[in-house]
Amino acid sequence: MSLSLYDASIPVFLHFLRNLSTFLDKSEAHAAANGMGLSTFTDARLIEDMHPLTRQIQIASDGAKGGGARLAGIEAPSFPDVETTFPELKERLAKTIAFLETIKPEQVNGREDAVIELKFPGQTLTFTGQTFLLQFALPNFMFHVVTAYALMRSKGAPLGKMDFLSGATPR
Repeated sequence: MSLSLYDASIPVFLHFLRNLSTFLDKSEAHAAANGMGLSTFTDARLIEDMHPLTRQIQIASDGAKGGGARLAGIEAPSFPDVETTFPELKERLAKTIAFLETIKPEQVNGREDAVIELKFPGQTLTFTGQTFLLQFALPNFMFHVVTAYALMRSKGAPLGKMDFLSGATPR
């Protein structure tokens, strides 16, 4: 059985975006049960020079929608980075999920060798569709999902490894 570019991307983004929303739910419940302000979570950083939880979630959202759009050869919607509350962060995740659900396998499959360029100040990174997914899009997305998980866990949210993997086993 071969693994298509679509199967290795869009369902993976969707799965972990949904998990991220669940992490927020569990963190919110933990904060309420323990009399904690939600800013304990939203402002949390692993270290001063890293982004807080809100920005980690925004970047995960951007990585998923931008990654999916580039793989499909379409424009990603633009979401301003204005979220400061759990409901706003969950809404952003929901909008990202809704966008990714519009991408069909036939838009992505066959684009393994398509040229994808990412422009950064002072440099341009050039990938094929496959190398973009495997060497940039997925690792970058997962970095921010894992960091968000670690931030919520560090503030006491009752999250474990199975929450992170949540439903990742074959059905």
